[in-house]
Amino acid sequence: MKLLQLSSSDLRQQLAGEGIWLRAGPFSLTIRSKIPHVAEGLADLYGQFEVRSSRQAFADFHVELNPPAILRRWFRPQVSFSFDGSLPFKPLPLDQAYPMLEWGLNWCVSMHAHHYLIIHAAVVEKNGLAAILPAPPGSGKSTLTAGLVLSGWRLLSDELTLIDRKTGLIHALPRPVSLKNQSIEVIRQFSSEAFINRATHDTTKGTVAHMRPPKSSVQRQYEPARPGWVIFPKWRADAETLLTPRSKAQTFMFLAQNAFNYSHLGTDGFRVGTALIGQVECYDFQYGQLHEAVAAFNRLADTSTQDALV
Repeated sequence: MKLLQLSSSDLRQQLAGEGIWLRAGPFSLTIRSKIPHVAEGLADLYGQFEVRSSRQAFADFHVELNPPAILRRWFRPQVSFSFDGSLPFKPLPLDQAYPMLEWGLNWCVSMHAHHYLIIHAAVVEKNGLAAILPAPPGSGKSTLTAGLVLSGWRLLSDELTLIDRKTGLIHALPRPVSLKNQSIEVIRQFSSEAFINRATHDTTKGTVAHMRPPKSSVQRQYEPARPGWVIFPKWRADAETLLTPRSKAQTFMFLAQNAFNYSHLGTDGFRVGTALIGQVECYDFQYGQLHEAVAAFNRLADTSTQDALV
């Protein structure tokens, strides 16, 4: 069944008890929490995802978000993220519980899913080809990702590009898109179809909210995509929309440095990375207006499709 078929009371009860089992892309999760914000976030953003009783299915990751101690329930209350009984992070303020869940799930995948080469990058797909979007914070990556998926591109991931080490294909993990600060209002203004959950203020990243992944992206989450481009986005106010070819050697070095497990995989990481670079086009991309950026990506996808048909 889908999560949206659970009543809010059933969802809260299962989360507080045995936990809720949820399938996201190639991973299964069991989540436990007594915190209302966690149940609210899941109901708002994961309605189209498959859920089961946690007693009925194996889970790759078991996570829990709850207050760390009795005293903290009343004095500056906090939340801890637990993974298989361990605490990989320091507690955060209680009102940051839902963002902490999303950050913690990213950590679970990036630290443990070594059957993939995992690059810190968003990834979207159109016409069968995937665009990998690596960029440092503040580059407009998530804003661009949200704009693209609201304009017909398929969301594979906002944060983690999962490259199958055997096939070289990219596997989807279409969880909510993280938006920060002014990007939240930019996306609200960009499309009336964007559902963005309650914002959380004063995090280490500023104000944070999450956009619900499109239903179509969730429905196609088991469908891998072939890499087509690696594109480095950079937003600058009033910048001209410009797509510029980039050196494949420089691109490879950046991806290797920004892959969570490149060094862990050793020679196989090098093999998968070089195979990826061999089949993609590489670009730098600057933009100042989101609608112009989406139009440029659409032209690139349409041109590549036409070229493939020739």
